[in-house]
Amino acid sequence: MAKELIALRVNGQTRELAAAPNATLLDVLREDLRLTGTKCACDDASCGACTVLVDGRPMLSCVMLAASCQDAEIQTIESLATQGELAALQEGFVREGGAQCGFCTPGMIMSLHALLAVEGQPSDEQVRAAISGNICRCTGYMQICRAVRYACQSLR
Repeated sequence: MAKELIALRVNGQTRELAAAPNATLLDVLREDLRLTGTKCACDDASCGACTVLVDGRPMLSCVMLAASCQDAEIQTIESLATQGELAALQEGFVREGGAQCGFCTPGMIMSLHALLAVEGQPSDEQVRAAISGNICRCTGYMQICRAVRYACQSLR
């Protein structure tokens, strides 16, 4: 299949690349842009490991065509840490044991980052709802709720 030139705005930078018209956003992020923090797990939109923010909204990158995102702001897990320092939410996951094996963690953190952008002090119920599309098979969701509370306290 012939590739087409596309321009994506990822983590604040515009990147031009050649991609097949049927290339998913996940594949372009991981393979072409080498942003491997976004994970591929189910490849059918059922687990949430590939969650990125598109115009501030959590989206499953495994089922989005990269070409459809040309006018959007895409944010991946790589954008959260600044100058080598983890963001408060990432630090909360580390301190509170919210990440066990860590595979689903980037998708969860991106979903929760979007929640924290609109709800400064979310309840545990809001946290659980925000990550309802993110499946974790090895951690308890209570640690994730504690990680969000840690982040909220750190951001004050």
